[in-house]
Amino acid sequence: MINGSPRQKGNTATALAEVARQLDAEGIDSEILWIGNKPVRGCAACGQCSAKGLGHCVFDDDVCNRISEKYAEADALIVGSPVYYGQPNGALLSVIQRSFYSNGASIAGKPAAAVAVCRRGGATASFESLNMPFLMMNMPVVSSQYWNITYGREPGQAALDEEGMQTMRTLARNMAWMLKSTGGRTAPGRGDEPWTPMHFIR
Repeated sequence: MINGSPRQKGNTATALAEVARQLDAEGIDSEILWIGNKPVRGCAACGQCSAKGLGHCVFDDDVCNRISEKYAEADALIVGSPVYYGQPNGALLSVIQRSFYSNGASIAGKPAAAVAVCRRGGATASFESLNMPFLMMNMPVVSSQYWNITYGREPGQAALDEEGMQTMRTLARNMAWMLKSTGGRTAPGRGDEPWTPMHFIR
């Protein structure tokens, strides 16, 4: 799991910790990686990672590659973010965009889920935004009983959101079911058929 908040022990951490506790109860090991609060580069569109087949971003001066290197050993991915102006944390989006582009082969086809944490509004837009990369990477999106959203402003307040915490536990149970049902196998991907890239300018 990725804690995409600059606050290590804020409400995003509270939500992911609830997921982790339920995963443990289901016999699934998990690890929460924090993106930290230091600057994170945006993608410079240099293309060096793909041109050279590096499997990591060519810029190695922030947390991106430290997170990306975990993809190969992971069986699934859950990404949590606070909501800023109706969007996920920009630093988290940069990590996801750069790590998926440079090391997508290590995470493609694995089950994934997003968690959005907000004070009041913007959670559904952030939740949708976080799910978009999963769909592009052929990652089965794991559901819950509601959108994976919790509410709270001050650190720890999300734990008071009873429905939100129940949603996190249901998410964890569904993720455990997915992993056990598939035996850790990834979804069949675009490698089954040659990719046909195109755009709409003729």
